[in-house]
Amino acid sequence: METTNKLKDINEVLEFLYSEFPQCFKQKDGIKPLKVGIFKDIAEKIEGSDKVSKTQVRQALRKYTSSWRYLEAVTKNEFRVDLEGGQAEKVEQEHVEHAQKALEESRAKMAKRKKPQRPRNDGDTKSYKSKGPGQPRHANKKPRVNKKPAQQQQRRSSGKVEPLPANEVKVNNKVKVKLGQALVNATITEVNKDEVHVELVTGMQVKTKADSLFIL
Repeated sequence: METTNKLKDINEVLEFLYSEFPQCFKQKDGIKPLKVGIFKDIAEKIEGSDKVSKTQVRQALRKYTSSWRYLEAVTKNEFRVDLEGGQAEKVEQEHVEHAQKALEESRAKMAKRKKPQRPRNDGDTKSYKSKGPGQPRHANKKPRVNKKPAQQQQRRSSGKVEPLPANEVKVNNKVKVKLGQALVNATITEVNKDEVHVELVTGMQVKTKADSLFIL
């Protein structure tokens, strides 16, 4: 007989975590940084559950730990909490700095999206659209000036780290994972062939490839 109580929406999965582990997961007030490795603890608790899968929990954790409230909690609390709300390991300074950076970047993106675009005047429009003699189509387009420095920065960053050997791609090993141009400290939580799941220092769950992992 088919089950009808399987959760589908990520918000429903979050509600499930709030109700199942109320001392650990908070919707608004009282949010605390999560214990490193909290996903493994949850996975053991929901083993065989017909309501929620490990993949859904991982997605819900990603949303929970990337929220502004959670990132602020990482910067303001000295210790993490386990599923029962008990005190876990201390929040390290590098975790605080990473959370602060993630918070600043997220707020900057939000402010940029909300900022109203300044309408062009007629002169701007004519200058941009003009296709008269001697007038380049993209005359007003700003030249690309930051590509080379970015490439140089990437080369400098990659030159300071060593790829993680294949025999070191194991659960619970601490590594650095490449996210965009940055290298972030993380812990391997699951290995499935060349697909690796890691938990960042903020508690966020990320899926990556083995070739994106480096020696810590």
